[in-house]
Amino acid sequence: MAAKPRHDDSSALRSVPGLAMGSRSFDRLIHEQLRLGILSALAVNPSLSFTELKEMLDSTDGNVSVHARKLEDAGYVSCKKHFKGRTPRTVFRLTAKGRRALTRYLDHMEALIRAARGGEQSG
Repeated sequence: MAAKPRHDDSSALRSVPGLAMGSRSFDRLIHEQLRLGILSALAVNPSLSFTELKEMLDSTDGNVSVHARKLEDAGYVSCKKHFKGRTPRTVFRLTAKGRRALTRYLDHMEALIRAARGGEQSG
């Protein structure tokens, strides 16, 4: 028989703005693992090539392509294609809109984590 929790934190979780999955403050586009990985990688690098992203995220051409396109369609990343010699090269950058969306997403997740831990302050 499972031990009953010492106190009920569900009220604290209900107070987290945007906790509901349908909420406008919870960005489901970013929440998908590979898309979060793409945005996170671009947040700490000025730009990354398609190949660099694929290797960094240990993913396939198809997966990176599909998820990067969704982020591009949302205006979160920009994509520039050019040739280096005779080799095509695709370079991605995080847009200002993408950086704001990622910041909102991370703020939301941090609030959720704090609430789930019972309001602990991180130090």
